[in-house]
Amino acid sequence: MSTVVSDGGDAARRQRAAQRGLTRLLVRDMRRLRRLIIPSRLEASVPPWIDAVRALVDQYGQASAALAADFYDAERVAARVTGTFTVPLVTAPPDGQVDSSLRWATKDLWSRDPDDPATTEAQRQPMDVRLHQAEKKAEVVAQKLVAGQGRGTVQEAVRRDRQAVGWARTAALGACAFCKLLATRGAVYKQDTADFRAHDGCHCGVLPIFRGQRFELSAKAKEWERLYREYAAGHSGDQLARFRRALDEHGLLPVAR
Repeated sequence: MSTVVSDGGDAARRQRAAQRGLTRLLVRDMRRLRRLIIPSRLEASVPPWIDAVRALVDQYGQASAALAADFYDAERVAARVTGTFTVPLVTAPPDGQVDSSLRWATKDLWSRDPDDPATTEAQRQPMDVRLHQAEKKAEVVAQKLVAGQGRGTVQEAVRRDRQAVGWARTAALGACAFCKLLATRGAVYKQDTADFRAHDGCHCGVLPIFRGQRFELSAKAKEWERLYREYAAGHSGDQLARFRRALDEHGLLPVAR
């Protein structure tokens, strides 16, 4: 008889909480590096800041992958599958990818002629505002890179483990409409070539499914699925917007801060 696993299980919740805790530590350490950026010497000070943040992304990415591997091992034991398996840890993203993400986050720091039509509204702001905005952008792109190593570790394990049959996305109650919609799709078998779709600041998790297990949507995800079917399904090109409105009308979207 198959056992039931769900996106609403305690293990999935604990894994999401552990990864969010890692994000808080990452952000704390990134804010300590803010002093490296000297507004009067951007050309000289931003590159060392990028190097320092890249090192943090590598450090916390390894921790994210290790947490994910422990989670996968525990889920495998709970599934009582046979044979041994070593979880392959996903390595850090290429330096070029990290650098380009951080350059994007800081692109508005450099002043431009306010009369130039190409000058953005962000570039017209005072330097302290631009620094704050750059810091926030850098934090969310770093979080995405770090969390991606954890999620990628579970996905790669599912692809290689003969006892794994698929994975499912797990989203918290406070997730955005995009994440909730994808979470309603349930298990995605490893034969599927679809990758994990994540936005900056996404805290969704990946739940492995093993032989002898049957995945079932949690009560919260079933409600999201019901709203999607009732209000959005069949409206090509407008599904996400309709789903977002339905969630909002039913009080199931996070409160804007």
